[in-house]
Amino acid sequence: MSKKLHPSVQKFKEFVKKNPHLINEVKQGTSTWQELYEEWYLLGEDDSRWGSSSSNDGGKKEEKSSESDGEIVGLIWNRLKKMDPNQLQSHISSLSEAIGAVQGILSQFQGNKNAPKSGSSGPSNPFSFRKD
Repeated sequence: MSKKLHPSVQKFKEFVKKNPHLINEVKQGTSTWQELYEEWYLLGEDDSRWGSSSSNDGGKKEEKSSESDGEIVGLIWNRLKKMDPNQLQSHISSLSEAIGAVQGILSQFQGNKNAPKSGSSGPSNPFSFRKD
């Protein structure tokens, strides 16, 4: 029954052992393990979100649970500012190529639907006139 965990999950477990107040967050229902893992993965271990709140449990928990969307967007924006623009451009370019490939595949399938109709003997331009 000893199942090997992904290395990032093992690191997260070690991080939780160093920050036992996170266990209380899950027990109180203010966060789930999935949410905490995702935040830890995105923000890193050094983020101010992980500050020890064991001394101020009452007030801090309510503030964290009522965190506004604007603050979350601000966090994401700060992370985007710290990214390497060349690496970000590379990722966007790769994503654009992938979307183009999917569009190409879809157009091929759509082209197969219309293939029997386009084989008719009629003119390709509906507005072309014949000379007498």
